[in-house]
Amino acid sequence: MIWLFLLLVAALVTPILIEHYRLTMNDVARGSAPGQFAELSKGVTHCEWTGPANGKIAVCIHGLTTPSFVWRSVAKGLVLMGYRTLIYDLYGRGYSDRPTGIQDRAFFLNQLEELLEREGVRDGITVLGYSMGGSIATCFAAASPERVERLILLAPAGMGLAQNKLMDFIAKTPLIGDWLMLALFPRVFRKGIRAEEKQAASVPQVHEMQAMQLEYKRYVAAVLASRRGILSDVLRDEHRAIQTAQIPVFAIWGDDDQVIPRSAIGSLAEWNRKAEHAIIPEAGHGLPYTHAKKVLELIQNHLRAAR
Repeated sequence: MIWLFLLLVAALVTPILIEHYRLTMNDVARGSAPGQFAELSKGVTHCEWTGPANGKIAVCIHGLTTPSFVWRSVAKGLVLMGYRTLIYDLYGRGYSDRPTGIQDRAFFLNQLEELLEREGVRDGITVLGYSMGGSIATCFAAASPERVERLILLAPAGMGLAQNKLMDFIAKTPLIGDWLMLALFPRVFRKGIRAEEKQAASVPQVHEMQAMQLEYKRYVAAVLASRRGILSDVLRDEHRAIQTAQIPVFAIWGDDDQVIPRSAIGSLAEWNRKAEHAIIPEAGHGLPYTHAKKVLELIQNHLRAAR
């Protein structure tokens, strides 16, 4: 009986110990990082600028589990269109710090607004949001419509997520949910990465870099904090406000996306009847790095039609 008890204790403690011994994101870990670092109120934020100094500003916001490197191919294409492009790591991901607490819209908007202020970016911004970054971009455009020239959304969140009973339970259940996240998420995340490896990627070593996120403390906690925070919001009112503000919206969707449900397209079309849409056949959720060329082609066509 005591062996059964000890096995149970070991099973309970193991995920916590694994998290404890993960690496810390610090100056040593950031030693080989490209780009720059901004000291903001909640910690260090990693960012990269590319493109002409006098170009129009494009700000790219990444998703729940994928740091800013997923934008690199799209960012290069935006530069060729004349944009000065900013990508950055959301708190809890990439080379940015890992503050504790809920990651709601106020949390992410505070990071973005402070970063833009530090970088001297005022208005006339084209904001691109991928997945959860789509929610952040939408909330920013709705809160500061005078600063946003155009909103481009790739497989955006904010219209509801595909049903996942286990993840819903984890998100709604304190303590037990936290433990389950530490115990189960790494395996599920790696399985998802392996499934995506079958597709060609325009960002070199993107799958390896995704998997490396699990080597650092508080990455898993950040994913859960966002699931409990901004990803629990349905952004109907925000999209309606964006339509009222007459901000052009272009949404690009993957036809085989297993993360964002197909119903999201209809929801956005209902909330903002002026929004334009494009669907990429045979594309899943990883649009910025699995279908960057097609994404850029669609964006360029959208911009040409808007002239």
